[in-house]
Amino acid sequence: MRFLRRSGTTTEDSPETEAAEVAESVESHTRGYTPGKGRATPKRREAEGKRRGPVAPPPRTTREAMKRNRELRKSNPQTKEERRAAAKERQARMAAGDERYLLPRDKGPVKAYVRDLVDSRRSLTGLFMPLAIVVLLIMFSPFPLLQQYVTLICMVLLVGIAFEGFLTGRRVARLAREKFPKEAINGRSLGWYAFVRASQIRRLRMPKPRVKPGETVPDPR
Repeated sequence: MRFLRRSGTTTEDSPETEAAEVAESVESHTRGYTPGKGRATPKRREAEGKRRGPVAPPPRTTREAMKRNRELRKSNPQTKEERRAAAKERQARMAAGDERYLLPRDKGPVKAYVRDLVDSRRSLTGLFMPLAIVVLLIMFSPFPLLQQYVTLICMVLLVGIAFEGFLTGRRVARLAREKFPKEAINGRSLGWYAFVRASQIRRLRMPKPRVKPGETVPDPR
């Protein structure tokens, strides 16, 4: 029996014919055709950057730097001697004022100039830490009269230190603005930086002082 056709030359495909065509299409895709991914192939540098992740910002404080060093110590299979040598080298370069190893608060020519200004003068502010130690020891003294006199003397010295720190901050900010007219200088922040530097014991200052008391501050440029 013949079925009705839409045209005189076309016949209806049988199920066997359709299955053969599907098998042939699958085989041609498998052998000679690879479907597109729908996106461009990433470059090698981009792929490595994704695997490594974003670059961590530099540490802002000493505590953050110590925490990051401990994490690196766990992930880095260096020996104990190698870690000690690397830490010693970083400490030496930081003490020498190498910009690559300084904390963000100490970086820049303005901060270096302020440190030189503070280190070139002897000040009453340098007695702040020794004075705090003396007060702590006097608190355990069994002599009340001695405690009263020492407390009075310490209060007078503290007032003098605060007044001198205020004058030092203004002086440092004024000289820094004159030396670096193109820099945006915050007087309060720079004054506090100078006060903290002056209140530290000279041997414990970091970076180490480059000038001696009484010397002329070199041009930082």
